Amino acid sequence: MSSDGVNTTPERTPVDTRTAWWILGVNTFAFTICFAAWMMYGVLVTWLINNGLYDWGPSEIGWLIGIPVLTGAVFRLPLGIATDKWGGRIVYGLLLLFCAVPMYLTSYCNGYWQFFAAGLGFGLCGASFAVGIAYTSVWFPQHQQGTALGIFGAGNAGAALTSFGAPTILNWLTNDGTNIDAWRTLPKIYAALLLTTGVVFILTTKTRLAPGSAGKSLAQRLEPLRHMRVWRFGLYYFFVFGGFVALAQWLVPYYVNAYSTTVVLAGVLAACNSLPSGIIRAAGGWMSDRLGARTVMYWVLGASLICCILLIVPQMDIRSPGSGIMAKAPGTVISVTDEEIVVATAAGNQHTYTLLRKSAELVSDDERKSRVLVLPRQMSWQESVVEVGQTVANKDLLARGITQIYFQANIWIFTVLSMIIGAVMGIGKAAVYKHIPDYFPNDVGVVGGIVGVLGGLGGFVCPVIFGYLLKATGLWTSCWMFFAVLVTVCLVWMHLVIQKMLKTEAPELSRRIESSEATIISGQQ
Repeated sequence: MSSDGVNTTPERTPVDTRTAWWILGVNTFAFTICFAAWMMYGVLVTWLINNGLYDWGPSEIGWLIGIPVLTGAVFRLPLGIATDKWGGRIVYGLLLLFCAVPMYLTSYCNGYWQFFAAGLGFGLCGASFAVGIAYTSVWFPQHQQGTALGIFGAGNAGAALTSFGAPTILNWLTNDGTNIDAWRTLPKIYAALLLTTGVVFILTTKTRLAPGSAGKSLAQRLEPLRHMRVWRFGLYYFFVFGGFVALAQWLVPYYVNAYSTTVVLAGVLAACNSLPSGIIRAAGGWMSDRLGARTVMYWVLGASLICCILLIVPQMDIRSPGSGIMAKAPGTVISVTDEEIVVATAAGNQHTYTLLRKSAELVSDDERKSRVLVLPRQMSWQESVVEVGQTVANKDLLARGITQIYFQANIWIFTVLSMIIGAVMGIGKAAVYKHIPDYFPNDVGVVGGIVGVLGGLGGFVCPVIFGYLLKATGLWTSCWMFFAVLVTVCLVWMHLVIQKMLKTEAPELSRRIESSEATIISGQQ
């Protein structure tokens, strides 16, 4: 154990490089299929509602979308432990075969609670991540694990495959909605993919365990969970993975409702968030190997916070009180037009007040439909609140000011910002899991499992929270408000821990830095 807490246990026994990379490839493919199946409800539930089969509200949608994620989250820890004990080949293979059954049964669902129960069953697909992380890590030396785990994590792109492909498949199966009941073929397709992948996985992989893991008791396996850093990593993962899973499902109804798109277009645009996250995760692993996981996490959280703040601003078409006109002296109103108000004073003088006129419509109907407006538009004018013959006192209001603001929240800028968040989430997922084999090389299954549990819980909890926030505020952008608060907490906690570590492990360097900062500030003053 090094001074900074990183476990420096010697490298595992070398393995054949070709075998290791083959295992990684099969592992990644299986994870892609599992993740695609795990995300199916995000598209299917939205499609069923839009086609009038069910009348579920936002909170019910949030629960249905989130319930498979809950199962996948809860079972990550026990399956991670099982992988440490028995190996990834048997655990992963059996998991794939089991998940095919409830996925197939989804095709026979006819009501809310039946969909709920089926989601609980095939949601176990999400636990494949903890199995795959533990199984991948035993095949690679420590200096390559960031890259290897990043490549494995690219299987998150399965979410994009579902977001992009499932709406098109549903339209094809149902002949563009004319044969609605044909939607039941979609779960059967996913079930067939899970079954086939499970058979291939068992037949083409090998069993390999982490050194010394076979003889450990359950208490020994759970011992790493007493370290606070495990839970801190879990909070990071709650955002970078849980947030990714939530958006992969939530963005489809988001686009349909906020931007009036079709489900197919919504799936394509939602895939713009999911696909980069999966693909760039491998780059995130490489960056974490080269630059360090903490440095990468600073950039990930900082960029995410900026994007969330920009996305918080909703579409707006509001009228607000503006700058009005008040009487400069008491008198009687003798003339009121659209352009001016004239007030005669007791001394025989007249005061003319010129009104700011509304020249035209702020936004035309064509512009509203064009989806090309980028910057907010604003227009102000004044309307009389007095009548001829009315007596007014000094400072009485003669004309109220009205300000109209229109902000389109351009769909393409929204998509680009969403894509950036998805990309940095992918990098962040790799960075979080780079920490685990560094600190806990012989307990990747259990530590990766609990971190995965917290991340998976994020994927379950976030859509439910989004649904309740939408119901409470009426704003689809309330999900970005929640993320902004969450990211801020992660960023502050990480910075405070790093500052504490610096003062504990390198007090002289810490004093030198603080002294330099004080010198700079005094020089500026």
